[in-house]
Amino acid sequence: MRRDKTSLSTTQKKIVHIGLGERAYDIEIGHGLLETAGQKLKTMFPGARFGIITDENVKKNQWSRLKNSLDMAGLDYALICLPAGESTKSYGQLQYCVDEILAAKLERTDIVIAFGGGVIGDLAGFVAAITRRGMDFVQIPTSLLAQVDSSVGGKTGINSKHGKNLIGAFHQPKLVLADLDVFDTLSPRQFAAGYAEVVKYGLIDDEEFFFWLEENHMDIMGGGTKRAEAIARSCQAKSRFVIADEREAGVRALLNLGHTFGHALETATGYSARLLHGEGVSIGMVLAHNFSVKKGLCSSQDAVRIKRHLQKVGLPTAISDIEGELPPTDRLMQMIAQDKKVVRGKLNFVLTKGIGQAFIATDIDPNEVAQFIEGER
Repeated sequence: MRRDKTSLSTTQKKIVHIGLGERAYDIEIGHGLLETAGQKLKTMFPGARFGIITDENVKKNQWSRLKNSLDMAGLDYALICLPAGESTKSYGQLQYCVDEILAAKLERTDIVIAFGGGVIGDLAGFVAAITRRGMDFVQIPTSLLAQVDSSVGGKTGINSKHGKNLIGAFHQPKLVLADLDVFDTLSPRQFAAGYAEVVKYGLIDDEEFFFWLEENHMDIMGGGTKRAEAIARSCQAKSRFVIADEREAGVRALLNLGHTFGHALETATGYSARLLHGEGVSIGMVLAHNFSVKKGLCSSQDAVRIKRHLQKVGLPTAISDIEGELPPTDRLMQMIAQDKKVVRGKLNFVLTKGIGQAFIATDIDPNEVAQFIEGER
């Protein structure tokens, strides 16, 4: 795909443009964006009211900053606060949010704001997609994972007992505000989980970016000057796939590197704090490379190099790193079979020929996958 030039200057605020014609929008990355959000929203959506969906943790740590900004701009809003955690992406919370927006008499031309991490972003985006047959929404992501992945590209949804993200819709935001200051209250574990998605972009088709991360990961993890660049480059990478394949009919599926294994492991742990999404992706990416090695596609040196890099930032890299018991392999295979990357009952995996050389493999033998998983446990 053509690598579009993006506004990634050395200025304080970086902007990545998602060029989707009538659905185009900007991702703004910088410090202090919560403090200026009220005026930004007032200018972009004159006369609109806002339904803000967040969770208890974000409300405690970040809401006062956004509230002050909204109040200073004189905006009218309704706050909807949910429990924190992956289990919030459920039918029950979806219904609750829709009912609260309707109770607040928000109209179709009003705006839903997703103020939180990936869970809130996915849920709130789906709420916007279905309420009054479609409301516009804004993403204000408060985790690294959300800033570099889930807030970009318009995937929204909730989980099912059958698997993760199986109910949802494609619904693009109107704006993404990625405030770097939100990381001040993020735990090291949460930040590391988001970093797994950053690494993913290097492993898909940009080995130069992966090598850059190897050199700069300490600065990124420590809040140095490379952090904003890593986020912007990640958003730019995702934008290429979204623009080329908005509804994931082809190349956008490459963004699922590590996710087929990872989602199954998340389902197996009941979407609990035992395994964060990014941790599942980390393990999944290592498994994808190990499986590629087993199939003679990828060198073992590349697989080991990737595993070591993820371990350096404190991420789990093996199934055995997950605390507690997991279902037997045949049950994990049932979870994999429910994954969205299954096409007409045949398993599709994102495999790789090496760092930056991912590809979509179709019609993978389930028995081969089951044997591989059994050997990795």
